[in-house]
Formats: sequence, C-alpha cells, structure tokens
Amino acid sequence: MLQLSGIKKSFGNIEVLHGVDLSVQAGEVHALLGENGAGKSTLTKILCGILKPSAGEIRINGEVRQFSDYNEAIGAGIGVVFQEFSLVPYLNAVENMFLAREVKNRLGFLKRAAMRRRAEDIMRQLGVTIALDVPIRHLSVAEQQFVEIAKALALEARILVLDEPTATLTPAEVEHLFQVMRSLRGKGVSIIFISHHLEEIFQICDRVTVLRDGAYVSSCAVSEVDQPRLVEMMVGRRIESSFPPKPTLPSDARTVLHVEAVQLAKDGPVSSFSLRAGEILGFAGLVGSGRTETALSMLGAYRAARCKLSMNGVAIRFKDPSEALAAGIGLLPESRKEQGLITSFTILHNVSLNNYGKYLLGHFFINRKREFDDARTAMQQVRVKAPSPNTRVDNLSGGNQQKVVIARWINHTMKVLIFDEPTRGIDVGAKAEIYQLMRKFTARGYSIIMISSELPEVIGMSDRVCVFRAGGIVATVEGEAINSEQIMTHATTGRIQHVT
Repeated sequence: MLQLSGIKKSFGNIEVLHGVDLSVQAGEVHALLGENGAGKSTLTKILCGILKPSAGEIRINGEVRQFSDYNEAIGAGIGVVFQEFSLVPYLNAVENMFLAREVKNRLGFLKRAAMRRRAEDIMRQLGVTIALDVPIRHLSVAEQQFVEIAKALALEARILVLDEPTATLTPAEVEHLFQVMRSLRGKGVSIIFISHHLEEIFQICDRVTVLRDGAYVSSCAVSEVDQPRLVEMMVGRRIESSFPPKPTLPSDARTVLHVEAVQLAKDGPVSSFSLRAGEILGFAGLVGSGRTETALSMLGAYRAARCKLSMNGVAIRFKDPSEALAAGIGLLPESRKEQGLITSFTILHNVSLNNYGKYLLGHFFINRKREFDDARTAMQQVRVKAPSPNTRVDNLSGGNQQKVVIARWINHTMKVLIFDEPTRGIDVGAKAEIYQLMRKFTARGYSIIMISSELPEVIGMSDRVCVFRAGGIVATVEGEAINSEQIMTHATTGRIQHVT
C-alpha cells in the first residue's frame, strides 16, 4: 500500500532525516517508534505534503507520488490525526468534518442534509455516538479525537496516521479507540500508529518500524520483539530500570508544606496532606478526581471553596501563582503549550521567564551572556535536543518542549515543585532521564508533588501517595501499600467524607 524509500530531509546545512525507509501493507496497523527528535514528526509531515523531502521517493500502490501540499496528499488517500487537533472549536462536528470540502449543489448552496447523513454514517461505522450539532469545544477530548478520525474518513483516507491518539484518553476510551482501529483494519485501511506507550504497541499493532536520531533502525513483526528490545532499538542501549532507587527518608524529615484543609466545592470533601523535605508525594486517581484542582488551589490558580495551608510552619495563602512563585513553589502544568510555554519565544527566553531579576545589571540592562550560559546549562542538564538556546520552542518536538519547562525550574531557586503529568508525550529514554532529574532535585532538598495518570510512574517514583476520588483525598499510602491494587481500590471505591 505505502512505500517510503531513502527519505532524507535537510533544514539548511542540517540533515534531520538520513535515508529513512517505511513500508506499510494494506489493512495493517504499523507502529512508528522513536525517541523525541528521532524524526517521526518530520517523516509524517513529508508523507502528508506539509514538508518536501530532500531526497527519496513515496510510492502508493506502486505509483510514485510527489505532494506539493496537504491537499494533494488527501487526494491520494492519506489522512493524519495530529497530536494537536486541527478542529475549529466554534464549528460543530459536521462542519469540521467537511471544512473546505463542503458538499454543494449546482448553485453553490450547501447540502447540509447530505453532509449530516454522511457524518452519521461514518460515526455509525466507527461505533461512536456524538452530538453532531454542538460546537466542538463542548465535546470531550475523546469525542474530538473521533471527530478527527471521522474527518479523515470523510475524505476517503485509505492510509491513516494517528499521532499519539491515546495521550489524553482514559483506559476505557483507549479500548474504544482500539476497537475502531481494528474495525478499520478489517476494511483494508492502513494505519500508522505513533505512541510512547509501548504496551499499546503489543495490544494493537501488527508490525513496527523504529527510528533513532533521524535514521532507520529496523522493521519487524511485533510478535518478534519484546518491550526491552524495543527500548534498546529506540535509545541504542538497554534501560534496565526506568525508576531510580527510592532513598530512605529520615523519620524526622521536616514538613515543608502542610495543607490543613482544601475543599474544592462547597459541601464537597475536605482534604489534608503534608509534604516533607526531599520527598516525592504522588497524587493518584482517575481523571476528574480533583488531583490537579487541589494543586492549583494551593497556588491561587483555582478558586476553591476553602484552602488553608502553611509553609515551614508559617500560615500563608496565595492570591495568585505569582505569589506562590515568589514563595518558592514552581509548577510544571499539565498542558505545556497552553500554560507552560510561550511557543513563539526561544528556549532561552522561556527558561529565563519569570526570573529576569537574576540577570539585571542596574535597573535597565540585562546580562545577556549570563542568561545565555544559564539557559545552555539547563538545556544540557535535561538533554533538550536543539541547536542552541536561540531555537524557537515551536520548532521542538513535544517531549523537548516538556524538557524546556523543566529547564526553567532548574534555572530557578525553588523549594517545592509541582509536576503535573511530567512525562506525558515523552519517550522511554527521556522518561528515565526526567525521573533521574526528579531524584536529583529531592537530593538537593527540593520537595515534589507529582500528579500522574500512569500507575507505574506513581508506584515507581512516589515515597507516599495521596489517592483522590470525587474531589477529595480518600487515602494516603506508603511503603508496601504503594501498589496498583491498593491505589485502584481506593480510587474506585474509597469512602468520601463530605462536609454537612
């Protein structure tokens, strides 16, 4: 069905793809794996006509094709569901599915009924029930994901690229997506599946191709490899354990932060917890359980019904995040693009953000050399893959963008760090590096609250775990009790104490 041979791509004098091969058969789910910066996104953009290759050829059903833009790729039957959705939030599902390709009569008027029938038919094929007449912004992330897939199918795509489609889905939504993928595979649609969740590769994929540093490494049947072998192919070395050893915290470790009472909603549950020096405190629970809202309420970024806390024994209440920052609390937010970065800025300016007082010379001048050196050092510590600190953040992969946010806190003098989904969209090699960084932070005396939807991450990294359900903490577990059975039991059946 699809054959990419010897694909090269250069930006100026820098070659980022070095003769990549990719072969996808009809009715196959083919995994495309690699670390952040391995070349997956660049290859995808070449396939769909957004970028032109410097060398190599694309064949579809044996015919050589060259695409000057995305529209030509669509015409050839290629549909891409990007990690960042390309939907118009104020239009409904039908309008998004046929945007710029509306069905019209001979007089140029829209055939709305015909488009809706076609949309209903595609959704029926997908086994999805979605409110087609409401603006996209009112749909859940999973529903928007299916609208993106339906949009590609409305264009009669026979080759479908799914870029990190499960990143923000619940386990039940992931399973539904996989059912849809199996159904499409049965109808002869070829699917290229990009994911950092290696366990998903073994659930849904038939074959896998691995890239590393812009070069082709290998292709094979999924049945021929195991997870450690895939990791080794991706990073060029074996990673025996992603999680560093947990240090033993002193029994008398100082309490850095004590949250006496936080109540997200009036008459809702009241939670309390403490954070000790050198500790990683995990926040676990199902999506919507109140983990992120609890952390943001501490910073004054979420209006809670009640929030009473103290730092180092001194009662304090933050009106907004700037006050929390001044007190030494840093946040790596769940949504890096919307809340953590200014993507049109350079790495240097994002790393220096909120910390320019450090570089002032007098009242009006900035020590640019020191600013540049600090940004470069922070980049090197978290291994941001970019030519220099002057690289714009919107030119980086998602994982490298996440690393830039972490680099900012390396450049700050923080006491408490809140990491909300710190490894979402990051490859296995980079995850191990970030876990090591987190332990380096705690070894220096930092304290970390880690909010994560990945149970292995919570279990492997947390010294204690606060388990949330329905807006409050239902249990705090430590030691041997930090296991999947205990955490999920509390998260799904834990008793909620409501205030009357």
